[in-house]
Amino acid sequence: MKSLKMFTKNLKIVLILIIGYLLINNSAFAQDPNFHIYLCFGQSNMGGAARAEAQDSVVNSRFQVIMGMDCPDINREMGKWYKAVPPLCDCRSGISPADYFGRTLVENLPENIKVGIINVAVGGCKIELFNKENYQSYVDSAPGRIEPQRYIMDKKSKRHL
Repeated sequence: MKSLKMFTKNLKIVLILIIGYLLINNSAFAQDPNFHIYLCFGQSNMGGAARAEAQDSVVNSRFQVIMGMDCPDINREMGKWYKAVPPLCDCRSGISPADYFGRTLVENLPENIKVGIINVAVGGCKIELFNKENYQSYVDSAPGRIEPQRYIMDKKSKRHL
């Protein structure tokens, strides 16, 4: 009888610990349903060919971008979210369709919704660069102007996405 009471008490403690662990773990990995993320990929026009002007630096804080590379000159690190002030694609890009796509969404969505973009643009590339099974053969045969280490298909970048 005494051992049954001890077993029941220990079982309750173990169950409480398991339930607590599951609750803590579940919330740690919960996604925010109010954060909408869009993948913007393409060639040089998606990267941002137009020069950014002063008014382009005024951005709603609900519009964010994740950097696909380190940009020390503008204090941004790969894999971190920032307020979506241009450049959004790389360290020196201009205004792209992704800029005003995100701004327009933020203006028209409810105040509790944030918009994030992942801008993956590679000027002069073919669509094969974005094929996860075959990108390496394209990168290996790509023209010299293409720098594979800068692209989202780079192994280091994949971890951030």
